[in-house]
Amino acid sequence: MAGSAPKYRHLSRKSSHRQALLRNLVTSLFKHESITTTWPKAKEAQRLAEKLITLGKKNTEAARKKALQTFYLLTHYLLSCQNPHELIPKLFGPLRERYANRPGGYTRVLRVEPKKDDQAPSAILELVDGPKDMRFAMTAKTIARQRMQGIQTLNELTALNVRKVTQFRKDGVEELEKMIKKFEMREKRKMSEKEQKEEEGEEE
Repeated sequence: MAGSAPKYRHLSRKSSHRQALLRNLVTSLFKHESITTTWPKAKEAQRLAEKLITLGKKNTEAARKKALQTFYLLTHYLLSCQNPHELIPKLFGPLRERYANRPGGYTRVLRVEPKKDDQAPSAILELVDGPKDMRFAMTAKTIARQRMQGIQTLNELTALNVRKVTQFRKDGVEELEKMIKKFEMREKRKMSEKEQKEEEGEEE
C-alpha cells in the first residue's frame, strides 16, 4: 500500500550495501553456526538465513543455483569467507537433514549485553539444534545444577525448554542427557578443586 511503513530495516545503508552486509552475516552464520552482531542486523539476517534453509530443504537444481548466488556475491566483500562451493554441500547435506522434520524456526536470536555502554543492543544469531545451540546448553546446565542440589523434578519453565530443545533434534533426549552429565562432571571437578585449595590453605 502506498505510503505504508517499510517491512524491513534499512540499517542506515543503501540497498546494495544492505544486501552485501546481510549476505556477509549469513555466510558467517552458516560457516560458524553462531555469530554476534547488533539486534537489528541479527533480525534481518535471520530472515535471509531462514529462506536459505528452506531452499536447502527443497534440494532442487534451481534452489542450489539461488543459494550459490547468495553465498557467491559475498566473496567480494568478505575476503576470509569460506568458499561458497564448500557451503553449498553443508546447506544441502547436513543442514537439510537436521531440519528435515522441523517446519520452521531454523534460527534463533538471543539478546546479549553490549560489551561497551555506548554500543547498540547486541544479539547472538545461531542455527538451532546444532553444536552451538545456546538454549540447549543453558537448559542442560540448569538441570545439572538442580540435580547437584538434589532437585529431580523440573519446574514448568525448564520442562518447557526441554521440550523445545529436544523436539526436533535427532536423539534429542539422549543428547541432552549427555550434556547434562558433562556439566555435572565439570561442577564436581570445580568443587573438588575448591576443596583441595581450601585444605592446602588450612595446612599453611
